[in-house]
Amino acid sequence: MFRYLTTRILYMLPVLWLVVSVVFLLIHLVPGDPIQQMLGEGAASADISAARHAYGLDVPIAQQYLNYWKGVVHLDLGNSLRLQQPVSKLIADAYPSTLLLTLASLVVALLISIPAGVRSARRRNQWDDRVLSFVSLLGLSFPNFALGPILILFFAISLGLLPVSGTANWSAPSTWVHLILPAATLGGALAAILTRMVRTAMLEELGQDYIRTARAKGLSEGAVVYRHALRNALIPVLTVVGLQFGALLAGAIVTETIFSWKGIGRLTVTAISSRDYYLVQGCILTIGLTYIAVNFLTDILYSAVNPRIRES
Repeated sequence: MFRYLTTRILYMLPVLWLVVSVVFLLIHLVPGDPIQQMLGEGAASADISAARHAYGLDVPIAQQYLNYWKGVVHLDLGNSLRLQQPVSKLIADAYPSTLLLTLASLVVALLISIPAGVRSARRRNQWDDRVLSFVSLLGLSFPNFALGPILILFFAISLGLLPVSGTANWSAPSTWVHLILPAATLGGALAAILTRMVRTAMLEELGQDYIRTARAKGLSEGAVVYRHALRNALIPVLTVVGLQFGALLAGAIVTETIFSWKGIGRLTVTAISSRDYYLVQGCILTIGLTYIAVNFLTDILYSAVNPRIRES
């Protein structure tokens, strides 16, 4: 296990280097001058030069790249051009809200997909299996930017049951009521994917010899399905959950904008619209590093629950 962990960490190093480099290069390939936009069209040349020097944008791009790496190593991502605050502080204030929304969306997806997938597998080719398959296909076809407004119109405006927007400011904790609609919007598509995955894995497990043996021993159907079949069926689902976590982070950008959720997604959109170099770099880098960390933890968890991976 120690050798496996060491190997995975070594594999992560070039990925980390690539993520940091791509984030830096992409933001500098975008045309336009962020200093000019920050100071306005009527700013004096001396003020523009002084600001460009203060933010380290007057040196060659190679030197900027080295300076950026030095900052990343020391957890110093620079100052926001628009907000005039450290990028690290802004991300630290927004990150818990995004993490809360992502985890809540994951919980919603699992609470929906596991019972639905098991039900669909047990009732294969019957009416409820067909209904669940249709609903899953519908969920896959509905993007977040369409589902979110529909949920707002129905539950918030028509029925008045839930609030429209999310957190009130960057650091305020959200109540569970504010979390329901964003989590349902973000977790809906993932629930559709996981439902089909659970159904497929359950069908495969229910046809195995050990399931027939368990039934022959007189175990109840619930014990056979949930204690034996579902436990093994969830092993491949773990991989999908880890990979889809990155999709949840990406989808959070749209969902947070729709629901005014004060997380990294909305902070990224604001930074892009104002051409805030350092803030955009910090937000995208944080999302990328989170995705890498989640994949690493997924690999570890997968090897922990699957003895064949540890033995190999």
